[in-house]
Amino acid sequence: MRQSPGNSNFETITPKILYFGNPIALITSINEDETPNLAPISSFWALGWTMTLGLLSETKTLENLAKRPECVVNIPSPDMWRQVEALAPLTGRNPVPEHKRAKFHFEKDKFAAGSFTPLTSEAVRPPRIKECPVQLEAIARSIHNLVGEPRLHKLGGAASVEVEVLRVHVRRDFILKDHYIDPAKWQPLIYNFRHYFGLGKELGSTFRAEV
Repeated sequence: MRQSPGNSNFETITPKILYFGNPIALITSINEDETPNLAPISSFWALGWTMTLGLLSETKTLENLAKRPECVVNIPSPDMWRQVEALAPLTGRNPVPEHKRAKFHFEKDKFAAGSFTPLTSEAVRPPRIKECPVQLEAIARSIHNLVGEPRLHKLGGAASVEVEVLRVHVRRDFILKDHYIDPAKWQPLIYNFRHYFGLGKELGSTFRAEV
C-alpha cells in the first residue's frame, strides 16, 4: 500500500486523558453500614447485557463492589450536569486517599449533596436515582486490575469491573414502542475532555436499526 506523505495538519501530542466523548453514569453501591454510596464515572461501555465499568482503585465504589457486588448504573440526561458536577469533588472514602486530599473531600450523604432522590430497586439493594431517566440494576461478576499504565499508577491504580445487568428501567416518555428506546428523545450526558455536552441532531442510523 502506498503511504501518504507527512501532513502538517496533524500533530503528535500526549494528552492527560483520552475522553473522546464518553457517556457519564452515576453508580450506586452499598457501604459497610448498609447506607448507599453514589459516585459519577466517565468510563463504561456495554456489550449485550454485560457492562464494563472503569474505576480508580482507591474509590469507595470499587471497595464496595469487591465486598458487596450489587450496584445500579444510573445514566443522567444532559440537563443534570450541574447535579453530576456537585458530586465531582466528593469521595466516600474516609480518610480521603492522600493523592486526593488537595481537591477532594469526604461526604457521607451524596444523595443530599447532589439533590438526588433514592428510589427502591427491584433486584438489588442499592437504590436507583429517581432523577436519572435510565437505571440499570446490576451485579458485579468480575474485577480486573489494570496493570502497565504509569499514569493510572499515580492515581493509585485502576480496575475494570464487569457487571451483569439484571433490570432496565427507562422513563416512559423515552420508550418508542414495545422494548425500544426512542433515540430522537433520549440523550446521555457526555463527558468530552472534562467538559459536559449533550448530543447534536441525528446524522443517520446503522443498517441494523429496527425502528
